[in-house]
Amino acid sequence: MNTTPGGPVGETSEPGPLARTGVGLLRSLVEGMCKVWFRLEILGRENIPATGAFILAPVHRSYIDTPLIWVITVRRLRFMGKESLWRNPVVGRTLTALGGFPAAGGARAISSVRKAEELLAAGEALVIFPEGTRRKGPNVDSLHPSPAFLAARQSVPIVPVGIGGSARAMSHGDRLVRPTKIVIKIGAPIQPDTSSASDADRVPGRDIRTLTEVMGETIQTLFDDAQRRAGTPNTPP
Repeated sequence: MNTTPGGPVGETSEPGPLARTGVGLLRSLVEGMCKVWFRLEILGRENIPATGAFILAPVHRSYIDTPLIWVITVRRLRFMGKESLWRNPVVGRTLTALGGFPAAGGARAISSVRKAEELLAAGEALVIFPEGTRRKGPNVDSLHPSPAFLAARQSVPIVPVGIGGSARAMSHGDRLVRPTKIVIKIGAPIQPDTSSASDADRVPGRDIRTLTEVMGETIQTLFDDAQRRAGTPNTPP
């Protein structure tokens, strides 16, 4: 593992059979705890592709969104994490086993995009929060174009996800996680339209903008319904 400044950081190889077994047991344990503590309800699991690459695009309102998303499928989900986390070998190996991979920042951010493309090309499932960071409020807007860009470049679907109740369970500044109802609603895959692309490396900006808009509108609908089902509606009934 290279941890020199400017070099790649982190171990990103596939976990062995023992690690995969441990991850599976941990996922089952976390899901069981979520069902007890949050009365977790997951709708639309059939919309997650059983095979092949896709991008999972969830709404983001709480720190607990990541572990919640991690339990919605037995497929290995790949998450970007801060590169510095992999400087600790034990933490790095654990994060890798759980599906994480280091995301470079600054001038080397392009390497993270390339890594994401490599994972999708290899048929893996990639999680990207389109809002970029945790947001407040009922509106899903100002989305990053990266999910649409990667989906169009790799011709893979985007699976939109709404999470209702997670902000009430642990909002900005909270240190404790409250026991409250949480609902995750998974939408049908959104297929990118690449018919106007001249080649795989040149996806028209208008196509990326259109796909981003469709993704945002779909996530908003899923978020609204998940919030309503969780008892925290975004709008009055």
